[in-house]
Amino acid sequence: MDEPYILEMRNISKRFGGVQALDTVSLAVRPGEVRALMGENGAGKSTLMKILAGAYPKDDGDIFIHGEKRRIDSPKAAIDLGVSVIYQEFMLAKHLSVAENIFIDRMAGGNFFINWAKLYEQAREQLDRLGFGEIDPSTPVGNLSIAYQQVVEICKCLTRNSRILVLDEQPTAVLTFSEIRKLFGIIDNLRRSGVAIIYISHRLEEIFEIADSITVLKDGHYVDTVRTADTNKNELVTMMVGREMNQLFPERHATIGDVVLTVENLNAGPMVRDVAFSVRSGEVLGFSGLVGAGRSETMRAIFGADRKESGTVTLDGEPANFKSARQAVRGGLGMLPEDRKNSGLLLKQSIRVNTTLAAAKKVSRRGFINHQSERKYVEEVLATLRAKYGDMDDNADSLSGGNQQKIALAKWIMVGSKVLVLDEPSRGVDVGAKMEIYRIINGLAERGVAIIFISSEMTEIIGMCDRVVVMRSGGIAGELAGDDITETNLIKLSMGVA
Repeated sequence: MDEPYILEMRNISKRFGGVQALDTVSLAVRPGEVRALMGENGAGKSTLMKILAGAYPKDDGDIFIHGEKRRIDSPKAAIDLGVSVIYQEFMLAKHLSVAENIFIDRMAGGNFFINWAKLYEQAREQLDRLGFGEIDPSTPVGNLSIAYQQVVEICKCLTRNSRILVLDEQPTAVLTFSEIRKLFGIIDNLRRSGVAIIYISHRLEEIFEIADSITVLKDGHYVDTVRTADTNKNELVTMMVGREMNQLFPERHATIGDVVLTVENLNAGPMVRDVAFSVRSGEVLGFSGLVGAGRSETMRAIFGADRKESGTVTLDGEPANFKSARQAVRGGLGMLPEDRKNSGLLLKQSIRVNTTLAAAKKVSRRGFINHQSERKYVEEVLATLRAKYGDMDDNADSLSGGNQQKIALAKWIMVGSKVLVLDEPSRGVDVGAKMEIYRIINGLAERGVAIIFISSEMTEIIGMCDRVVVMRSGGIAGELAGDDITETNLIKLSMGVA
């Protein structure tokens, strides 16, 4: 007989103004179960979890923990009931030590005297328990990698004796392969100890590896809950977006032309060593490899964001040794960075300003912006991208992740770049938004733009690229084209397997 549910959320509803974010959504999870929560951006996943965490009040519905109806009206109430949520943006005090962050709830009780030796000892016990004994409890959290910061968040939850743990929004997005394996090991250990885990991610491969069951939401409504073993990727995509997975990558109609960009013997620090490649107009050239292989560093050196030591870059047959990003943009090179929130967008500026930021000359006369012309250009380009927004004067941070990415792309479409570098363009967005981004990329290629496409997802490298350059340890490990672009070949090259 199945164990009783540790968590039941029955008929939860939530409205924000005129928007029905959740409409009678239910979720029930058993102890020791890993439940994936999936759906497009805006489906209601994070809203449901924020209600569970006490960050949002529900409008209707009931929450039961261990079979008892509970009122969760604050984050403290959730924590007291054994519920912990680890958000994509970690809730850590970067200036405090690892140990202080792990036990920060207990330290806030008003005791003026702290036994530091005992605090560090207890923190080390928690870290050892998770298999991360190499983390020094006295180290300031701000000095740790993102992966280790995530471990600290998990330790903090475990010291609260949390029995329901939520990992919200792509917990592995910034982790290396080995770090992902460690995280999955932690999740497996927690599952064995009876902790119920709700895991939110857009990465289908991870869901099928780690989850026991999957709940799908769409437009604030409950769609279905299925056992992972009883479904497949195609069925999941159909549940989420109403289209089959074989429609994920649109057909390519671009004509590949002459070489536009050539890079020879490029060196720029330890992560870029003797790199050489070329890309043609209308071509989508993929860059694959493990995290830390040097893909982003290579593009930053070409773009002029980082100083290069040696090597040559040629654009349309002319030397293009850019010393700054401004020079690169003027020369016809655009770059969508990996971190859109900190580098790709000005989140506190309007959608309009973000869209025209790199192409001010197009909407200006004699140094003054023609606002009528600007609004017309913005409206046209955003309509082409099918971006969803309220008003173009709203701040960029009002948009979903997928629409933020479209605004970041719109900026470079307005510039009219000859070569466009896209660094992880679909990271952190749902399947539906990915389809739109792929369509946009193909449209740019059809217009003759040379695309350099960096991705850590092998499925989209295989589905989108004409050729693929694989990097390893700062150098080129090999190049694949046509039918040779397979998951096996990509893994072998990225890991140096003969």
